[in-house]
Amino acid sequence: MTEHLGGAVIPTGFDVPVEPLRRAAHYTGEPGSIAEARAFAAHFVDQLRTEWCADIGDRARDELLLVVSELVTNADRHSNGPYILDLEGTGSEVTVCVYDSSAALPVRFPRDPQRVGRHGLEIVHALARSVTAERVPVGKRVRAVVPLDGE
Repeated sequence: MTEHLGGAVIPTGFDVPVEPLRRAAHYTGEPGSIAEARAFAAHFVDQLRTEWCADIGDRARDELLLVVSELVTNADRHSNGPYILDLEGTGSEVTVCVYDSSAALPVRFPRDPQRVGRHGLEIVHALARSVTAERVPVGKRVRAVVPLDGE
């Protein structure tokens, strides 16, 4: 909301939502779940653009979708049950949390261009501002904070 005073436009601070946008989705691990999670995240970015008036460039969008893909793929491959994708975003960052039923924490391997596969966490760490993994009562949560300032 803006107020007008003597012809000047004065922002009142109510133009941006107060609470972060938050959405979550549950996946069974059936074929197509990873693609569904990626589409869910793409829709989330569109909602941020609309509801937060967030200026999110294509590069930032693509990096966020890559982080979601890597974390959901890990949950899909390494857990024995369903998983949850939880997204929370503002105009400047999105927090990606993936919950799954495995209590085994992910392993980040050292950089090795000769290794085939197992580069997922390396990619997530390169793109995210921070990455944490912790055990929760029903398994684990992997959390990555992705900045949206990419071009």
